[in-house]
Amino acid sequence: MASPSGGPGARRGPDGAASRRPASPKRTLGERLRGRQNVNLWFWVFVGPFVIGLIIFVYVPIVWSLYLSFFESYNTVTPTKFVGFGNYADMLADPAFRQSLVTFVVFAAVIVPVTFVLSLTVALLVARTTVMQAFFRSVFFLPTACSYVVASLIWKMSIFSGIRSGLANAVLGWFGIDSIPWLSLTEPPWYWLVIVTARLWLQIGFYMILFLAGIQRISPNLYEAAAIDGAEGWKVFRHITFPQLRATSTAVLLLLMINAFQAFDEFYNILSTFGTYPPYARPPLVYLYYTALGSGQDFGHGSAGAVILTLIIAIVALTQGRLLRLGRRDD
Repeated sequence: MASPSGGPGARRGPDGAASRRPASPKRTLGERLRGRQNVNLWFWVFVGPFVIGLIIFVYVPIVWSLYLSFFESYNTVTPTKFVGFGNYADMLADPAFRQSLVTFVVFAAVIVPVTFVLSLTVALLVARTTVMQAFFRSVFFLPTACSYVVASLIWKMSIFSGIRSGLANAVLGWFGIDSIPWLSLTEPPWYWLVIVTARLWLQIGFYMILFLAGIQRISPNLYEAAAIDGAEGWKVFRHITFPQLRATSTAVLLLLMINAFQAFDEFYNILSTFGTYPPYARPPLVYLYYTALGSGQDFGHGSAGAVILTLIIAIVALTQGRLLRLGRRDD
C-alpha cells in the first residue's frame, strides 16, 4: 500500500510536504557513447589506432589463412580451387612435416628443462644477493632486449664461426684443443650447441624476472619458522621455496613450451647458409616458411600446416595447464 506522504522516491520539503527529485535529463545516444566528460571518446582516440592495426595485421591474416587452407593457392594468396581438407591430409602425410614436429620435440626436450633450471637458479642467487641486486637483475635481463636475428648472427659469425678466429675456438686453442667445426652438417651435430646456447642467452633473463617476482611474494615468516626448526639450504628450498613457486613454475613451463614451438630465427639464421638442413634441424616454422615462401610458394599447404601447428600448440598448452592445474583458486 502506498504511503500517504508519497512514493519511495519522494522526499519532504521544508514545509513537510512530499516532493519528488527532479528527473535527470535523458541523455542522447552520442552522449552515452562518449561517456561522462568524454571518457569513452578519449579512450577510443588513444586505443582505436592500435585496435585497427591489430584487426588489419593480425586477425584478418589469421582468418584469411584459415580460409586459404581449404584451397589450392600457388604463387598467389587468391584461392583458386576448393580442396576441402585435402591440404591438411597432405601435410599430415608429408614425412618432412612430421620430421619437423620431431625436431620440435627434441628441441623442447632440451631447451625447456635447461632454461627452467638455469633461470630458477639465477633468480635464487640474485634474490639472496644483498649487494648490487638491481645491477645483477639488469645484467641478466638485458639480453632479452636483443633481437633473435642479431643474436643468431653474433653466435654464427663471431662466437661459433668454426674457424680459429672464432671466440669459442680461440678459447679452446688456449688449452691446446683443435678447432671444432661448430656449424658442420656432419656428425657430431655441434650446431645444436650453437642453437641452444643462443636461445638460453636470450631468454634466461626474462624467466628469471618471473621467478624473482614469485620469490618476493613468499612470506618471510615461513623462512623464520624454518630457521627456528633448524632447516636450511636444500631443505628450505624443497619444502618452502619451490612449493610456493608452483604457480610461477607452471606459467614458466607453459611459456617455455609455446616459445619452443615458435622457434624460427636461430634455426633459420644459423643454418640457412647451407641451403639444406640436416636431419632434425628444421622446426615446424622453418618448414612452413619454405613451403609457403620457397620456390613453389604453396600458400594452401602452408596455411594448412600453420593451422595444424596452432591446434597442436593449443592442445599442448591446455593439456599442460590442466595437468599442472594452472589457475587454481588458491594461487
